[in-house]
Amino acid sequence: MRLRTLLTTAALGAALAVPAVLSAPQAEAAPPGCDATDAQIYAASSGTVTGNPGDLLACRPAKLTNIPGDVPMQAWKVRYVSTDAKGRKIAVSGTVAVPDAEWQGGGSRPTVAFNPGTLGSGLQCAFSKQLAGQYVDMYEGGNLQLMLKAGYAVAATDGVGYLDGQVHTYMIGANAGHALLDIVRTSRQIPGGTLKADGKVGISGYSEGGAAALWGAQLAASYAPELNVVGAAAGGVPGDLKLTAKQLNGSLFAGFLADALVGLHAAYPEMPFDDLMNDQGAQAIKDVKANCLYGTLAVFLGAKVENFSKQGLSLDQIYALTGPDGTTWSDVVDRQKLGVDIGTPSSAAKYKIGFPVFQYRGWLEEIIPHETEDGTHEAYCKAGINTTWKNTYPTEHLSTDWGAAGDVTNFLGDRFAGKPVQSNC
Repeated sequence: MRLRTLLTTAALGAALAVPAVLSAPQAEAAPPGCDATDAQIYAASSGTVTGNPGDLLACRPAKLTNIPGDVPMQAWKVRYVSTDAKGRKIAVSGTVAVPDAEWQGGGSRPTVAFNPGTLGSGLQCAFSKQLAGQYVDMYEGGNLQLMLKAGYAVAATDGVGYLDGQVHTYMIGANAGHALLDIVRTSRQIPGGTLKADGKVGISGYSEGGAAALWGAQLAASYAPELNVVGAAAGGVPGDLKLTAKQLNGSLFAGFLADALVGLHAAYPEMPFDDLMNDQGAQAIKDVKANCLYGTLAVFLGAKVENFSKQGLSLDQIYALTGPDGTTWSDVVDRQKLGVDIGTPSSAAKYKIGFPVFQYRGWLEEIIPHETEDGTHEAYCKAGINTTWKNTYPTEHLSTDWGAAGDVTNFLGDRFAGKPVQSNC
């Protein structure tokens, strides 16, 4: 998509944005069947969430009208247990889709754990709602079509923070990785479902979803060791948020930075934030919470973070602020950096990756700095992880998601088939 088209669509998205509808709280208990209402899927948590990560809390059949091609499938919206960055049990929503066609490969049908690219922080933006046609401001339906046509099940998380009364914790690595792995566990618990515990798992995502995919890859061995993850594909990855924020600030795509700042605060509410805001900043927080992708881009076109605080704080000055326990915003942001303390299964690294990884970006990438995408790839290579790298797509940021979709599907398909792949580090 050309820049002019993207910005035109952004302005249109702002005009079409609608407020989220709140629903009554729901008790967190495992369902007897897949008969939850839509309101129950997205209800605010009524108390402490219990159960094991991945436990199914509620489900309902869904028709995914925003996946093109009329692929025969069974699909469900799901609500499930996950774990946040602080180790607390939380509820998360998402979608599971299984093709009707019999699986033709060996073993049990494989599943792709999928995290969409940035959709925005308004509650109406949840991927599961958009796939079902309740709101349209997304671009991933064609990618899921390829995976489903290939015979793979898809377990697509909305990510943390799309339940009533919540805020999406945009770009929080542990939240994203946990939610992505847990929905695979959930997909195997749907009453009457056909997915088996021994099915192979692939991980996929682009942009925000690419960061989530790599966090899922990094966390898989320690957080979900029972899952047979055989490969991960991640593109357009903002691996270093500080580098990315510096480029976004004051740019045509400053809306992504606004989403990130509000998302960081949602995950770490103890850190200084609300009290720093001037009137423009207070309105900016409301705008982030109300809009989806294109609306957010339109509202924050060219915005600079210095204009939103009472003292005109720069990014570096915000990073230096401390929370009640002495943690700085810099510490919090650095925790989200990808490619740190990674290694092979035989290493002493914190994050062990024992399967091939495909990383990619467009040659005309204009949103995420090349330095951070290339740097994440280089960190994986330096750690000895089997990494396939491709940066020759003649595309900019958004269109790379579509331009690489065939390669992603084929890469995961080869891993499901047990084919070897040689790293091109």
